[in-house]
Amino acid sequence: MMKSYILNLNSIEKVKGFVSIINNIDGYFDLVSGRYVVDAKSIMGIFSMDLSRNVEFRILETNENISEIEKAISPYVVKG
Repeated sequence: MMKSYILNLNSIEKVKGFVSIINNIDGYFDLVSGRYVVDAKSIMGIFSMDLSRNVEFRILETNENISEIEKAISPYVVKG
């Protein structure tokens, strides 16, 4: 049931806000940049990525409503 979204997390404030939101959602989530994959709930992992580029957010497993997750992360999703 993997879904993915392209996110822009190019500032410290965006990363902090995103991690705060995602840590309140039950499930497993990854952020991907090229071949580099980190736990989306790990602020240290996220800061180790090249955040000047957009990253892919993957919902791997969750019991939460996907539309609620989409609404929560919408400020970070790259519209395209």
